[in-house]
Amino acid sequence: MPKRILQGVVVSDKNDKTVVVQVERRYMHPLLKKTVRRSKKYHAHDEANTFKVGDVVRIEEGRPVSKNKRWFVIASSDAKA
Repeated sequence: MPKRILQGVVVSDKNDKTVVVQVERRYMHPLLKKTVRRSKKYHAHDEANTFKVGDVVRIEEGRPVSKNKRWFVIASSDAKA
């Protein structure tokens, strides 16, 4: 099974080797046919502490690193979300 890759914005970098990434998804409401925005926060492993708040990053699913961390930061995008 392939690993999932998500894109989001770093909302916290206060923890050592960890960033909190907020990923937003949009979908059409089944009854109202209106676009709905839902967001979720993921803890991702950042070994070198290179990413700061506001950075747009891509995260990849991986093995558990700690109780909450199951994602790894793989790349950064130049565009702001």
